[in-house]
Amino acid sequence: MTVGGGSVLGIPPSSEGYVLEARGLTKRYGSVIANKEVQFGVRRGEIVALLGENGAGKTTLMNMLFGMTAPDAGSVLIDGGPVRLQSPRDALALGIGMVHQHFMLVPPFTVAENIALGVEPSRRGILDLSDLEAQITALGRRFGIDIDPRALVKDLSVGQQQRVEIIKALYRGARVLILDEPTAVLTPQEADDLFKVLRGLAHEGTGIVFISHKLREVLDVAHRIVVMRRGAVAGEVLPRDATPESLASLMVGRDVLLRVEKAPSVPGNPVIVVRELVVNDDRRVRAVDGVSLSVRTGEIVGVAGVQGNGQTELVEAITGLRATQSGSLHLGERDLTRATVRERTDAGLAHIPEDRQRHGLVLPFTVAQNMILNRYYRLPFSRWMVMQAKAMRDQARDLVGRFDVRPANPEARVGSLSGGNKQKVIIARELSRDVRALVASQPTRGVDVGSVVFIHGALIAARDAGAAVLLVSAELDELLAVSDRILVMFRGRIVGEVEAATATREEIGLLMAGGVGRVIVPATN
Repeated sequence: MTVGGGSVLGIPPSSEGYVLEARGLTKRYGSVIANKEVQFGVRRGEIVALLGENGAGKTTLMNMLFGMTAPDAGSVLIDGGPVRLQSPRDALALGIGMVHQHFMLVPPFTVAENIALGVEPSRRGILDLSDLEAQITALGRRFGIDIDPRALVKDLSVGQQQRVEIIKALYRGARVLILDEPTAVLTPQEADDLFKVLRGLAHEGTGIVFISHKLREVLDVAHRIVVMRRGAVAGEVLPRDATPESLASLMVGRDVLLRVEKAPSVPGNPVIVVRELVVNDDRRVRAVDGVSLSVRTGEIVGVAGVQGNGQTELVEAITGLRATQSGSLHLGERDLTRATVRERTDAGLAHIPEDRQRHGLVLPFTVAQNMILNRYYRLPFSRWMVMQAKAMRDQARDLVGRFDVRPANPEARVGSLSGGNKQKVIIARELSRDVRALVASQPTRGVDVGSVVFIHGALIAARDAGAAVLLVSAELDELLAVSDRILVMFRGRIVGEVEAATATREEIGLLMAGGVGRVIVPATN
């Protein structure tokens, strides 16, 4: 580990051979120091993982290295020589490519058309993609990235869209590739495929910066790990010298218990009861095909499956965001099949949505305003159709403290918060009222290790308080650790059920691929 210029764990503080290097980079936003004298670099053919909590300064550092933000002090070097990056175009010209967590693609365009944007190849003034398509195919073969240059981006899976972004950077001559949370939206299988691609790129000499919160992935794929905390480099370590626990402690500055601790569940009567539910997707194709399930008081039921097998549509149907074609939903004895979102909320159904930015928050609103979105029309927050500002502020101050939202400022715009703290705002809002049932979809996607521990604790606390919790997650480790029972979806159907305490990743993986599982009979009494 390298701290303050020293050398621990056998890693010398040397910048020899860096293709891309940051020396003493500092960036301030008013009184907030986002980066403080950061030393960082990546060598040819090296995969460097960059770890840190939300708000640790990782994104600010990468934005400076990619020309999106100008540093207040320090310098950026390419091949040992200082450069001035005034825009991403400058970075691209020098061989630095970046794949953002939210892809920069035009869905109606083909793969080739997306890659051509900004560098459109033409013949006699007419756009000509034939040579580009051949180059895309050749790049794909060279680096093990299988992609059809004529496919429409809107028809590609999330993992395939990410490959388009990587090919786009390589086509522009990237010698260094920065990937910001590349597995946050991928299934475990897609993540494994990505790691194969990254290893192939490194073997060909590409330097790779891999930003992630997932400690086991980092230990698996990185050659070197750099950890940031509070805007500065807290340490550097080789994977062979690290464990998930040691990395988590370095990230947060204290010991972290990564193991989920929970008492055995004591389930009661069914609360969420779904019978023969049929739901279409946005293309009017059947996505949920006759699903029946139940969740009892005092238990967490997980739903596993490769993304795109109906989990999203199932959650949206249960929470009222999507119409059902047939089937029924009951919350206890109450039929909510045709109920509005507000009626479901008032009946005691809470929802942590898959896309917190679209369905969970109003980004221009304050933290205090977001914390009452599900009850702004009720006392004490509204009286005679007039909002009660004091009640709203008092509620927010209490929840900010109880749910450890940072910064602890109820008047902060929620859009300015880190991903983990945005998620805490949603959880605080949903769990700070009388909740009979909670539907949590991808609750820890894209959040740091400290927030993951907090969110898992909140889900278990809701269970122990008597709520019925339905947890949908692409993270098998999360499902195995938090759930009491796990259902597996494949092609819109539930194909099996396992007890979380005795299940294995291999058993669930077989079911996720369409293997035969035990028939599910939903509990109804």
